Amino acid sequence: MPSALLALLLAGTAACGGGGASASGRPQVIGSFYPMAWLAERVGGGDAAVTTLTKPGAEPHDLELTPRQVVDVGRARLVVYLKDLQPAVDQAVAQHARKSSLDAASLVRTLPATGAGQVPQQAARYDPHLWLDPSRLATVATAVGERLATADPVHATAYRANARALAGELTGLDGEFRAGLATCRQKTIVTSHAAFGYLAERYGLTQLAVSGIDPQAEPSPKRLAELTQQIRRTGVATVFTETLVSPKVAQTLAQEAGVRTGTLDPVEGLARGSKDDYMSIMRHNLKTLRTALGCS
Repeated sequence: MPSALLALLLAGTAACGGGGASASGRPQVIGSFYPMAWLAERVGGGDAAVTTLTKPGAEPHDLELTPRQVVDVGRARLVVYLKDLQPAVDQAVAQHARKSSLDAASLVRTLPATGAGQVPQQAARYDPHLWLDPSRLATVATAVGERLATADPVHATAYRANARALAGELTGLDGEFRAGLATCRQKTIVTSHAAFGYLAERYGLTQLAVSGIDPQAEPSPKRLAELTQQIRRTGVATVFTETLVSPKVAQTLAQEAGVRTGTLDPVEGLARGSKDDYMSIMRHNLKTLRTALGCS
C-alpha cells in the first residue's frame, strides 16, 4: 500500500475510533504473536482489548501484515512485540508505533543466535525465543503491567496487580522446571529448530538443533551427518519435532540415527481450535522432557 494512502487511513481511523480505543471503549493492545498476546491478555484482564497479528496455526516467523493490521499497529495504545523476530512487525512499529510499543527483548539478557549448539545464523542478531524461559517472561510481564498502567492510568492498579500475579505464576513454573529437570540421566536435547536455547541454558541442558533460529531454514547434508554422529555419541534417544512446522527432516534424522521422535512445543502459536495456553503447553513440555531425558 502506498505510504500516502496508509497515512490517510491512519488519520481517518484515529478520527473515527478515538486513538487507541477499541469499539468497546477499552484501550486497544496488540501482541505481535501468541506469547506476547497471552501476556497482554493476562495483564490487561477485562480492562484492555487485546488482539494478535499472527493467526492461530500460522508460523510467526513468516508473518506478513495486511494494510488493516498496519493501521491497527498505528492506532494501538500499546504494541508488545519481539524485535527481529517478525520483520513486518518491526517495520510497522518503526513507522507508526515508536512511542507506543514495548520490545520484550530489550527487557532481559538475550542469548546469541549461535549459542547452545545452534546452527549459526548470519542474519539473526540474537536468539529471540526468550519466552521459553519462564523467569525471563516474568520480567516481561511486570514491564507490560507498568506500560499499561502508564497508557491507561484509570486501570493502573488492576494492571499492576495482574502483572504481579502473572509474574508469580511464571516464577512458580520456573520452579517446577528446575525441580523436574534436576535429576535427568540425559542432558542433551535434539530439536527441529533452535528454539530452546533459553530453556536449555536455564535448566542445565544442551540443545542440538536441526535448523537454526528460522525453522524454515534447510539443514545441509553435512549438518545432518554431524547430528547423526552426535546423537549416537551422546546416547540421545529422542529427536524432537514440533507444532506448526513440518516434521519430515527431524523424522529422517531420527530414522538415520536409530532413535524415536517426540513433540516439543516452542509455544510460538496455538493450533487452530486449541484449548491450551502457555502454562499448560509448558507443563506438557516438562512432562515430555522428563520422559525423554530419563529424569527421576
